[in-house]
Amino acid sequence: MLFELHEPVVALMREVGRDIVMPRYRNLAAHEISEKAADDFVTVADRESELRLAEGLSDILPEAGIIGEEACAADPAILERAGEGLNWIIDPIDGTGNFAAGQPPFGIMVSLADGGTTLAGWILDPLTGRLCHAMLGGGSHIDGEHVQARESGGEIPIAALAVYFMSPEERTDIQRRSQASFTLVDIPRCAAEQYPRLVLGQNDVSVFARTLPWDHAAGTLFVNEAGGCCQRIDGTPYVVGDLRRGLMGASSPRLWDRAASILFG
Repeated sequence: MLFELHEPVVALMREVGRDIVMPRYRNLAAHEISEKAADDFVTVADRESELRLAEGLSDILPEAGIIGEEACAADPAILERAGEGLNWIIDPIDGTGNFAAGQPPFGIMVSLADGGTTLAGWILDPLTGRLCHAMLGGGSHIDGEHVQARESGGEIPIAALAVYFMSPEERTDIQRRSQASFTLVDIPRCAAEQYPRLVLGQNDVSVFARTLPWDHAAGTLFVNEAGGCCQRIDGTPYVVGDLRRGLMGASSPRLWDRAASILFG
């Protein structure tokens, strides 16, 4: 079933990127951008993208429910069902803050989960057209080519740490622990970009505080199926519907273990 879904999902995502997202890029009026919470933006393009994706995904697989970021913002009770049964999970524009500012990166992310297990995930960069996808047990691919996660190869591992949703105490602790052991780089503020960086050898380690399913279901599967390692800080798997804080990805299991020992040991 999963392989049969791939082409229709990709066609839908590319259509939404072409017809809804990109026409609004660097073309948003002030009233078309708002804040759902501090430093958490939404635009008219997010809402239009989610509506079209939800409609199209429901046509592709009618028996699956819909868990969309903007729908959950309007009705938080929807998120409570994320780990129950078969669901499409939609991030209509990941990296909305970048998108609203007229700068890359940003992306569209879709995944399919069943009972908390991510079965398939797709990550589209509408600017470049790059399409990352993975299926459970089927490996990871970029633009149709099978990919294997690789380390950056640097003497000191490269880490991108998303600390802005951490408490001041957590932030201070992880920054102190990381300074002598990692080359720290800026995060892209876009999970749709951060996860590919772990697979492509650009970053070795990434830490996330919030673990909402639209941000992480597709990317976690993509890294793991590529041979990297993405799991909870305590070493347990990422499960859709489990909203505990804390998630770490690495380009290899070896680096995951090393980073966990340094950052959280």
